[in-house]
Amino acid sequence: MKIYPAIDLMNGKAVRLYKGRKDKVKVYGDPVEIAKGFAEYVDKIHIVDLDGAFSGKPQNLDVVGRIIEKTGLRIQLGGGFRDYESIAKAYEIGVENVIIGTKAFDLEFLERVTQDFEGITVSLDAKGGKIAVKGWLEESSISVEEAYEMLRKYVKRFIYTAIEKDGTLTGIGSIERFWNNEEFIYAGGVSSVNDVIKLREIGFSGAIVGKALYEGKVTLEELLNVLGD
Repeated sequence: MKIYPAIDLMNGKAVRLYKGRKDKVKVYGDPVEIAKGFAEYVDKIHIVDLDGAFSGKPQNLDVVGRIIEKTGLRIQLGGGFRDYESIAKAYEIGVENVIIGTKAFDLEFLERVTQDFEGITVSLDAKGGKIAVKGWLEESSISVEEAYEMLRKYVKRFIYTAIEKDGTLTGIGSIERFWNNEEFIYAGGVSSVNDVIKLREIGFSGAIVGKALYEGKVTLEELLNVLGD
C-alpha cells in the first residue's frame, strides 16, 4: 500500500478545504517548498487544482510543472480535466496520472483518452453514497458502485473520495470493498496510523493524506513505518 501526500492548489498556493467548500479554505504556503519536504520520503504525490475543479479547466499547470522540475516527484493530478487538450498538456509537462471526475461519465470521451494516454485515473467522489460532480458542487443520482461498474471496462485505476470526510481529520468511517483487482486509492479524513492500517485491511492499494500532515496529526515517517516502507 502506498501513501500519497496531497497538495491542493488555489491561486498558486497550497491550501486545504473543509469538505470541499471553497468558503472554508486554509492557506499553507508555497507548494514547491511543501513538495520538496514530501520528496524526502516518497517518490509520488497527489495534486488537485482546485481552481480547475471549480472552473472546469486546469489553472495551475505552471505550478505543477515547477514542482516536477524542482523535485523530480511523480505526480497524479486532478481538477478540471474536462477536455482532451487539458489532459494532453498535463502529460506534456510530465504528469504521470491525470485524474478525471465529472467528464469520466462521458463514455465516448473516456474511451478516447484511455486509448491515447497511459495511467488515466477516475475519481469516484462520494457524498451520501452518490457520485458528486463539477467540483463536488452537484450530486448525481448514480451510486458509487454503479459508477464503478460503468467505468471499470475503461480504467484500472480509481480514487475513492469520501467528500464528507475530506479535510475534517475525523477518520475514515466504514467502507466495504466493492471493487475487484483494480488499483483503488482512498481519500478523505485520513488522520492517523490506525486509519491507514484499516484501509490496508479493507484492500485499498493507496491512501491520500493531506490535512493531517499539515496540521501535525501524523507524520509521513510514521505512516511509512507502519507500512514497512
